[in-house]
Amino acid sequence: MNHSFLRPAVVVALSASILGLGSSCVSQKQYTALQTQYEDLTKSREQLQAQKTALEQEKASNENALRSNLLNKNQQVNQLNDNLSGAQQTNTQLSADLRSKEQRIAEMQRILDQKDAAVKSLRQKVGDALLGFNANDLTVNVKNGKVYVSLSEQLLFKSGSTKVDPKGQEALKKLATALQGNQDVNVLVEGHTDNVPISKGTLGMKDNWDLSVLRATEITRILADSGLNPAQVTPSGRSQFVPVAANTTPAEKAMNRRTEIILTPKLDELFQILEAN
Repeated sequence: MNHSFLRPAVVVALSASILGLGSSCVSQKQYTALQTQYEDLTKSREQLQAQKTALEQEKASNENALRSNLLNKNQQVNQLNDNLSGAQQTNTQLSADLRSKEQRIAEMQRILDQKDAAVKSLRQKVGDALLGFNANDLTVNVKNGKVYVSLSEQLLFKSGSTKVDPKGQEALKKLATALQGNQDVNVLVEGHTDNVPISKGTLGMKDNWDLSVLRATEITRILADSGLNPAQVTPSGRSQFVPVAANTTPAEKAMNRRTEIILTPKLDELFQILEAN
């Protein structure tokens, strides 16, 4: 029931009753009671009206707070959506980058596999070409992805000499023949000595550096003269500083007096991929 319509009607009725009573014979006591009842009802109506106004204000305030909260939530949702969209774009880019890196890794692995196969093939070819030489004087090994041909001083040189003996020349010529036409191999010739100083007054040499370099250079000339492309060969001297054994006994010193010819397949494709990264 809507009391806002009832209360004015009650007041009017009471007013009419009071007026009617005023015109008839009523006691003063009855009149005063009715008057008091009228005033109480008027106060009650005013209180109810004030409560209604307060409730309407509270409702409006709550509605404003709810609208503000809803707007804030919508803004948060929009921000989350923007963040999610950005994260999805980042994830898409990362996935594309990962696929690209995986492709490059697969390509590098393919090249490394080819290189390993080439090293094994080269090791076999060189080993076959140099069969018949004493294993103490000539060895062929694979180390760190390279083919190492190690030749003793006994096979190549007389003590303190830089002229290659005929037996050593034969080995070098066979090696050059095995490498002919293989342009994808770099050849490094390293001369090594023991720690015994060269004899004073040795022509053209001051120390073991000179001896190791001149021996490497002489071997390089023989390889080139035997058909190996000179652009593929690099001579170098390491003197006594890369020994394979302690220089304490004659046998150890003999092991250190050697020439190592290091064969390295070119990895231009791999380097291009690495540079692209």
